[in-house]
Amino acid sequence: MIIVCIAIQLYMLVIFVRIIMSWFPPTPGTTYAQIYDVFYRLTEPVLAPIRSMLPPIRMGVAALDLSPIIVFLVGQIVYRAIC
Repeated sequence: MIIVCIAIQLYMLVIFVRIIMSWFPPTPGTTYAQIYDVFYRLTEPVLAPIRSMLPPIRMGVAALDLSPIIVFLVGQIVYRAIC
């Protein structure tokens, strides 16, 4: 049970890091781009289905992606229910 709790916390940390990294787009071929790709591959399988059901909200030129917020909320609910 404790392994599941740690896994939930780590995955939410990985999503948080991806959010922060998305503010600084990677330059192809750099070490940062390779690290960004790892975080992208770890989080996209969970975020993509949510994003397809709940598209980003347009705010003028920019758009706000709500999928990480949904994953954080569900992660917190699951964490508190089992840990």
